[in-house]
Amino acid sequence: VCKAGAAEKGVPLYRHIADLAGNADLILPVPAFNVINGGSHAGNKLAMQEFMILPVGAGSFREAMRIGAEVYHSLKGVIKGKYGKDATNVGDEGGFAPNILENNEALELLKAAIAQAGYPDKVVIGMDVAASEFCRGGRYDLDFKSPPDPRGPTVVSIEDPFDQDDWEGWQRFLAQVGIQVVGDDLTVTNPKRIQRAAELRACNCLLLKVNQIGSVTESIQACKLAQSHGWGVMVSHRSGETEDTFIADLVVGLCTGQVRAPGPAR
Repeated sequence: VCKAGAAEKGVPLYRHIADLAGNADLILPVPAFNVINGGSHAGNKLAMQEFMILPVGAGSFREAMRIGAEVYHSLKGVIKGKYGKDATNVGDEGGFAPNILENNEALELLKAAIAQAGYPDKVVIGMDVAASEFCRGGRYDLDFKSPPDPRGPTVVSIEDPFDQDDWEGWQRFLAQVGIQVVGDDLTVTNPKRIQRAAELRACNCLLLKVNQIGSVTESIQACKLAQSHGWGVMVSHRSGETEDTFIADLVVGLCTGQVRAPGPAR
């Protein structure tokens, strides 16, 4: 229907979405490439679900895509050199799925790949913990201990660090960290949960998935609600995504400035 509306008006799809959202000026987003897969998206034993790179220092979207692709291929070389060729198989979201246990080890792989590609000042790291996947009876079931390393890579964006119903955990975490805390399972692009999360100060960024809320109109409403609370908004694909390009137009039309994408594998 949205595409038909754009065709009827004779304007690009992103412009039609921008008009629906009341946005006159457009911006291109910073892509967050999912380059290491774990959790339920891979066959390895890595607890955290996604490790991402964000080329925040790029001067244009074209440059961001190039940097992302270069770091991705650099990462392949780093993984192959350390674990062998078989470790470069990819997971559900196009990221590599090496058979590693420690989350810090995945972060160190990213740090090495970013440095090797020559972009230590232009690329930062994000994570999707997907904590609901390993929360059992109110406890987080991890079969290893990984104490924080102050010398390790800095993570600037973290998604779903606690179970979707662990509101107190979210509140404490956001109050203690000075980074972007993204709600996906917490909010499920639902205005009622977004409002509650805002009132409780549980997160400061919405992960927006169109087919999670069900319509473009509701997606626009969810985006506007999140932004009214001073949140960031990151438009996202879904695991096992098709090659449909609609969310590319959506993120430009909504002017969210962030889009989560799979690894540039194909």
